Amino acid sequence: MARKTKGLQYYEAVGRRKAAVARVRLYITTKEKMATVDGVKIKSGEIYVNKKPINIFFPSSAERNKYLMPLKSTANLERFGISIFLNGGGKSGQIDAIILGISRALELSNKEQYRPILKKQGFLKRDARIRERRKVGTGGKARRAKQSPKR
Repeated sequence: MARKTKGLQYYEAVGRRKAAVARVRLYITTKEKMATVDGVKIKSGEIYVNKKPINIFFPSSAERNKYLMPLKSTANLERFGISIFLNGGGKSGQIDAIILGISRALELSNKEQYRPILKKQGFLKRDARIRERRKVGTGGKARRAKQSPKR
């Protein structure tokens, strides 16, 4: 079921990876009808991250291919206008969080059609690996052996 805000219908999901959190909204738009979100006009096929076009955040073609994979595999490249709010993490964690968020939102839009495709490619799995905390007495590292006194 699509949510509504100010007359705009959208599907919302959250993706997480390492320390990165991506809140993804897929707006149901057309090329003519734009969705205005926080002063940014989003057409279908456009992706904005923190109110800026995604190619400013992730300029390389390898990154582009990675975050477009869920949309390509379900043939939804031009169907939605996408707004993403990113917090924390580095580039790799952020891209993986975006992939999970987009996949979960696509699943909400049409579960019986998209879930098998996304699940088969592993886009719906949350990678639970996070940074290991540093331990006291190990010289500032997580896995370094504790220092022993010589005398």
